Amino acid sequence: MYKLIAPRPTFAQDMTAAEARLMEAHGAYWKDWADKGIAVLFGPVLDPKGAWGLAVAETQDEAELRAIVVNDPVIKANRGFQFEIYPMLRATLRK
Repeated sequence: MYKLIAPRPTFAQDMTAAEARLMEAHGAYWKDWADKGIAVLFGPVLDPKGAWGLAVAETQDEAELRAIVVNDPVIKANRGFQFEIYPMLRATLRK
């Protein structure tokens, strides 16, 4: 699991036009990984403490996910975004 942490808690409400374009590139980047079958799901989480992004990806290991994440446009832009990766031991999907 990939958690994208915005540069400020109010980001979802007050992002600039440049930040909005960056978020569009971020969304397109993860849609491409979804189209390739790597990203299972992704999207914003509306946490009252500040929105953050979630992606669940199926990779061979954490290193493979990390390689994807460091090439995410929002991370490469060096605009204050941070990320965390949490490996999942297993997952159960609905039928």
